[in-house]
Amino acid sequence: MFGLTIEQIFLYLGAFATVLFIIKTVIFTLSGGDFEIDADFNSLSETDISFNFFSVQSILAFFMGFGWMGLTAITKLKTSTTISVVIALAIGVVFMLGTAYLMYIIKKLDKTPRIDLNKCIGTEGKAYTSFEPNGEGQIEIEINKKLTVINATSVCNENIDAFTQIKVEKVENKKLYITKI
Repeated sequence: MFGLTIEQIFLYLGAFATVLFIIKTVIFTLSGGDFEIDADFNSLSETDISFNFFSVQSILAFFMGFGWMGLTAITKLKTSTTISVVIALAIGVVFMLGTAYLMYIIKKLDKTPRIDLNKCIGTEGKAYTSFEPNGEGQIEIEINKKLTVINATSVCNENIDAFTQIKVEKVENKKLYITKI
């Protein structure tokens, strides 16, 4: 193949993929996210897009593992070309799976947790702002073990001053209704 030995092919694939992998990782780190080339694959439309097995990063990891392991197998382990290619393919797939899994884990960290407001019923907290009778304002309550400031409506016929203890009485149409304790 173009006068290249198998050792040179493994070396060039490993080196080229490693350089591109490092560049892509630096860009990922500096940009605070990942950019991928979007394509429409009808056969993949039912898969979870957050686990992207065939991303640029995972393909580069495959060629990186394939190249370096192939070179190691043929030069250091003194295996035949066929066995070197088989070993290189196996390690390349392991690198690809590992990178895809790590990217999946990283992308899961970016998800915003969903808040089930119905779990707030009966929760006690503080009025963050003052409420007029049957008026709107903000309250401070613990949701998902995190102190949160959220909009609410008073169902009391009296004023509720800021920092007064309150209780969530009901939730309707994604809106919290509170009373003074």
